[in-house]
Amino acid sequence: MGSQMGSAGLMLVNTLVNVYLFVLMLRFLLQFSRADYYNPVSQAVIKATRPVVAPLQRIFRPRGRFDPATLVAGLLLKGITIFLLLKFAGITMPPLQGVLVAALAGVLSAILDIYFFALIIMIILSWVAPQANHPGAILVHQLVEPIMAPVRKVIPPLGMIDLSPIVVFIAISLFDSLIVGALARAAGLPGMLVGF
Repeated sequence: MGSQMGSAGLMLVNTLVNVYLFVLMLRFLLQFSRADYYNPVSQAVIKATRPVVAPLQRIFRPRGRFDPATLVAGLLLKGITIFLLLKFAGITMPPLQGVLVAALAGVLSAILDIYFFALIIMIILSWVAPQANHPGAILVHQLVEPIMAPVRKVIPPLGMIDLSPIVVFIAISLFDSLIVGALARAAGLPGMLVGF
């Protein structure tokens, strides 16, 4: 009974860390896509992540659209969490490289999940509220536009039908299974520690 409760506690901690990692990577992608900084959703994400990112921004200064401090914060958070969860679970520690590779896989997994969910939200909004001006809807469009625009250049919309989200979904799925999956296997750690 005690080991089951301990296992459930470790899973809960892992899930909470993954949710915060999701928010951190959302901050990274919002800056990368040059989304509206003053949007209420953007401000909430920035406030939620400021305690972790601000100290690192003194060392890793933002460079235009690229914010290395947020990426480093995500990698550190995921790596430290993996290390602590393995220690508390009593599992033999893998080499440091394995933990770093697993942390990288976790960060990439969070980024792909953000794009996946943002695309689903964008598609649903295009059906039910195509002219939505809610701050969340605007932010979703600003977030996915940098990955949708290059695809739309190759595959333009066919009248009212836009096939570019399908291509992006396929690309996300391939990247997740090939790159993130390969990194997770190379780390040699349980898959639940890497992603959601």
